[in-house]
Amino acid sequence: MMASYRWLWLVALVLLGWLVYALQPILSPFLIGVLLAYLGDPLVDRLERYKLSRTWGVVVVFAIISLLLVLMLLVLLPMLGKQMVRLYEMAPQMLDWLQLQALPWIQLKLGLSEGFWRFDQLKAAFSGQLGKTTDIVGLVLSKATSSGLALLAWLANLLLIPVVSFYLMRDWDLLMARVRALLPRSREGLVVKLSGECHEVLGAFLRGQLLVMLALGLMYSTGLMLVGLELGLLIGILAGLASIVPYLGVVVGVGAAMTAGLFQFGLEPFPLLAIAAVFTVGQLLEGMLLTPLLVGDRIGLHPVAVIFAIMAGGQLFGFTGVLLALPVAAVIMVLLRHAHDFYKLSDLYGESKGDSAEPPNPE
Repeated sequence: MMASYRWLWLVALVLLGWLVYALQPILSPFLIGVLLAYLGDPLVDRLERYKLSRTWGVVVVFAIISLLLVLMLLVLLPMLGKQMVRLYEMAPQMLDWLQLQALPWIQLKLGLSEGFWRFDQLKAAFSGQLGKTTDIVGLVLSKATSSGLALLAWLANLLLIPVVSFYLMRDWDLLMARVRALLPRSREGLVVKLSGECHEVLGAFLRGQLLVMLALGLMYSTGLMLVGLELGLLIGILAGLASIVPYLGVVVGVGAAMTAGLFQFGLEPFPLLAIAAVFTVGQLLEGMLLTPLLVGDRIGLHPVAVIFAIMAGGQLFGFTGVLLALPVAAVIMVLLRHAHDFYKLSDLYGESKGDSAEPPNPE
């Protein structure tokens, strides 16, 4: 009987994977809606403690999210747009700087051969790609406008996200209670325990690490703009987004900021030291304040597991796989931890009596 149940679960898992693969073109708005509902549910629960109804709590949370999005559209996007245009204008100058100053200096210090970099070929290829940028944009726009049905479907999916997240957020506790009521009575305790651990892992990463990511992006952007770096906002936000994987943000940020700083300021020590100080202060605040306060001592996902999960999900299921990567990785991590505990308690891990006996004395 147990074997038949295991086969049934295996068939259900395979069927679920096939459905995700077959329905991935329409799953994205629903998965984003589930993610927003999951992130917003604790805020709604907290508002309910202040005697606010569930529906009005969801309305308040949606109003806050909408206000933040409007502020981002009105303030952040125009500034980012200007810096993107500035980066596009600076790209040929940066290529010339690399060719005439940076790479010859590295070549001299390392004793490399004259034609080691083959920079003329790299510059020609890169310039060709830059020249095609406007053509690519025009091609995308022409495709979007030529297919009105596809454009309408994209807009419908975009509008579907707040609708799905609103209803899921409003009924989240009810849905969780109904799912729990469907669990087999003999396995309810185990499933609830595993679900709680998955929630701890996923919540620690999503809620905690996302807040750390936003705080670091704000600190990096503000600091780099105060230093006077032209691309400070763009690099700061990029470093903040990369911080979704711990320590990756500071590596990306320092590399990009130092490169931009060398191009803009040359070898002047003060601006370069100021750039290094911005990321040093950010890392100190993250380690001593942000991570203990926002993430706590809960076990999150290992950085390597995050990178692998996102890449594997994208490879297997595209954007839908990217959205599913972290929840699936959290579940797998919890199951592997319990499998490790069961293995340590099993006879396979423990020594048998014959193996544990004292070896005979050769004398």
